[in-house]
Amino acid sequence: NHNCCSTASISGFAFDSIQVEQRVEPAKRAAQILHKKLLSCMQSQPGLEAERRMKKLPLMLLSISMAESLKDFDAESSIRRVLEMCCFMEKMLANMLADFEMKVEKEVLEPLNKLSEDDLPEILKNKKQFAKLTTDWSNARIRSQTSTGPQAKQDGLREEVEEAWRKLESIKDQYSADLYHFATKEDDYANYFIRLLELQAEYHKQSHEFLDRNINELKESHSQKGESSLSLSKKKVYGEPLLSHLSQSEQEIATPIQECIYMLLRTGMKEEGLFRLAAAASVVKRLKTCLDQGTVDHSEFSIDPHAVAGALKCYLRELPEPLMTSELYNDWFKAAGEKELTEKLQQFRVLLKKLPPENYNNLRYLVQFLSLLSEQQAVNKMTPSNIAIVLGPNLLWPRAEGEAALFDMASASSVQVVMVIEPLIQYSSSLFPEAAPFEIPDLTECLDVSVSAPVVQSFISDEDRLSRTFSSSSTASSSSSHHTPLSKTNRYPYVKPHMIILTMVQ
Repeated sequence: NHNCCSTASISGFAFDSIQVEQRVEPAKRAAQILHKKLLSCMQSQPGLEAERRMKKLPLMLLSISMAESLKDFDAESSIRRVLEMCCFMEKMLANMLADFEMKVEKEVLEPLNKLSEDDLPEILKNKKQFAKLTTDWSNARIRSQTSTGPQAKQDGLREEVEEAWRKLESIKDQYSADLYHFATKEDDYANYFIRLLELQAEYHKQSHEFLDRNINELKESHSQKGESSLSLSKKKVYGEPLLSHLSQSEQEIATPIQECIYMLLRTGMKEEGLFRLAAAASVVKRLKTCLDQGTVDHSEFSIDPHAVAGALKCYLRELPEPLMTSELYNDWFKAAGEKELTEKLQQFRVLLKKLPPENYNNLRYLVQFLSLLSEQQAVNKMTPSNIAIVLGPNLLWPRAEGEAALFDMASASSVQVVMVIEPLIQYSSSLFPEAAPFEIPDLTECLDVSVSAPVVQSFISDEDRLSRTFSSSSTASSSSSHHTPLSKTNRYPYVKPHMIILTMVQ
């Protein structure tokens, strides 16, 4: 009876614990694998205190590099100011990360490690011992039941069975308690992974709030710097839409057009091959940068008219939309194809009125300058046709994109553009009756002291031409009601031609 009860007890135990028992090994395996993988996600060395841990973090090393890099900038540099703030922010992020990883280590990694290395292995050890003692007791019981020897021997075998049973009962109680403990703690073990997600959520939320707050402050601070710094970062000119640039600068003439024409009026009008001959790329690049920043030293760049002309061509070419607009691309060619000059000019006037005001004003300013330039063709060799050849493709191109556009600009259409631009230059006084607000520099500053009388006379003989250009402003209101006249906010004031001539003669 004792043997039957014992067998039933063991069988009942095995049946009751089988579901829980089957979860122990997977739990141990999951804890081991996930502990290892999570440990590899840590950016700091486990076991260190916060300060030493933070020093090893990549974010902290980045902060240190930023601190070292900003030393090379002057105190007024916007890059330095931003790097200073970024240095502080990366350090704070490193501190948050170190705190987060310490919490993960304490609340997730250590419990998982204890579970996989201590708690569950102990249960599995007791399971193995329970299986062994069950086998020992079963074997002893079989030997006792099949024994036919003397009574003394049978008594010894019974005692052996009793001892095996006592050991089995002891380990069974221990193993049963282990399984019960595991069953009651299973939810707690699952909570380790929930806690990991909670810690991650807290860390990312804290980091996001910190970044969001400080980035807004940084942007606000960055936007409140001086006017020159603002022009460096925000008021870019090259590659920007014309209207956007004019709105920001509160001008009617784009800065590169106005500045370059001013310098060319000063030293470039008699430069042979202007706009045709290339300048040093480094000088053109530096001038473009200065124009972007709004800090042009006229004395530095006026000595190289070809670089100034190159920067002007680059600006026209880099506009997102051509100055004469892609929308009117075919209309310009159609008008240029008119055989009768009167009809051609009339069609041009119609198209000029269709241009947006900002495009019209800048085109007028540029073309009137090119007309002045062409009147020096005996010296500079730049006839209206030559000017149209080198500048035309920068003023008008189709809306096509990619290789098709490049091919179009460099082939047949470029030849057709000359038919459009050349008449604009030749008949600028008729097509653009409004006066261009040029500031003609004091040409005596630009002339060599050894200049001959005939050369000076050639400037004086231009009086009629200049007078025609500037005095025509009286007809502006009747001839171009569609376009607003240039405002008084332009940088260069109107200069009367007779003042220019007197200055030149003196």
